[in-house]
Amino acid sequence: MANEEKKDFNAMLRKNTDMPKTQIVTDESIIKRYGGERMFFAPPLAYDELMKKVPHGKVVTAEKIREYLAEKNCADFTDPMTAGLFISIAAWASHQREENITPYWRTLKTDGELNAKYPGGIEAQKKMLEEEGHVIIQKGRKNIRFFVKDCENVLFDLH
Repeated sequence: MANEEKKDFNAMLRKNTDMPKTQIVTDESIIKRYGGERMFFAPPLAYDELMKKVPHGKVVTAEKIREYLAEKNCADFTDPMTAGLFISIAAWASHQREENITPYWRTLKTDGELNAKYPGGIEAQKKMLEEEGHVIIQKGRKNIRFFVKDCENVLFDLH
């Protein structure tokens, strides 16, 4: 996304879409990659609501949110591109509000990686996670990425 400060993310979060919906996928490569043909699309508010459930000291990954939504909606998987976009919308919408905050910094990318697309980028997310007691580690030399150390030990169970 670009020009985030000029967009109304709370309007995007609440925009009436044709979701939730399930779509049958026929592309064999997608079926093989994601393990089935029933792809679920959740609206942005569904991601926001799940992100709000993650308590202080815990984290969740986008992948775990996607798995939960697919399971709850009798689908094989959720669309990863839409999920990433809607998680970012939830983060920016929260950033634009003064109340009813969504603790978006607790939602990580796959394998516990921090998300550079959140408000303030990696540094802001790193600071908020460290304030909650998480240890952030750096991986890579050229393509430097940041992760919550031992992420699997502090994952919040959405069930």
